[in-house]
Order: sequence, then structure tokens, then C-alpha cells
Amino acid sequence: MANPSEPAVPEPPLDADVPSVVVPPPDYSAQGVPSLDFVRDKIEGRFAQSIGSAELAAETPEARSAAEQQQDREQAAKDKLDAIRRSLHGGAAT
Repeated sequence: MANPSEPAVPEPPLDADVPSVVVPPPDYSAQGVPSLDFVRDKIEGRFAQSIGSAELAAETPEARSAAEQQQDREQAAKDKLDAIRRSLHGGAAT
């Protein structure tokens, strides 16, 4: 930030005869095409963000409750299947 007590240094005016050069970012070619490394980094960044979001979502109380309910349903289904198998074999456990 400039000090108000110091005089401002004027910037030199642009020469109208010299065209201004716009340099593309280093991750792009002169035609504006992104480099393979740039695209790869962008994809990997998005992938990492989605993995992190999924991990955070899995740690919520609602997600843990849903996982416990799923585990309870699977155990109940296994118990029911075992009971059906026992009844088909005349009560003998296999």
C-alpha cells in the first residue's frame, strides 16, 4: 500500500505501436490447450476430494447407524437361512 505522503510514481504509458504480449499459463500451450500433466493433476485432485468427502460422510452418526442396521439385517437373514436349512434336514444341524 502506498504511503499518501510520498508522491506516486507514474507508470510509463504503453506504446501503441508495440502489441502487448499475453503469455499463456505454463500449463497451457500457445493454442490454449491444457497439458497432460495439468489435466492429470486436476483429475487426481478431484478424485482425492471425492474420496475424502466419502470418508467424512461415512463417519457421521447417521451413516454408522445405517451400517449397524444393515449388519443387523444381514445377521437376521443368516439366522433365518440357518433355521430353514435345519427344518429341511429334519432338525439336524449341518
